Amino acid sequence: MRGGKVNLAILGAMDLVAGVQRVIVLMEHVAKDGSFKIKPNCTLPLTGQKVVHRIITDLAVLDITNNGLTLIELADGVDFEELQHKTGVRIIEK
Repeated sequence: MRGGKVNLAILGAMDLVAGVQRVIVLMEHVAKDGSFKIKPNCTLPLTGQKVVHRIITDLAVLDITNNGLTLIELADGVDFEELQHKTGVRIIEK
């Protein structure tokens, strides 16, 4: 998405998901309006399924496993309860 609208002109996603063994997403944890960016299901058209292995945000490092999101590391000053409150899905503490 770009500017709140779906932009189908951005290319390269298929090359990314087909040509690498590990995908890491870097992003802000929540949207500017405070809404969840990490959701239980993708709401945009999919290029590939189950290709992201790790999410690194300003709040934490999370691995995507068969059991769900697993917490790897919290950012300084962030506790687990805050992280869970700002995430759209359940997080498993390691």
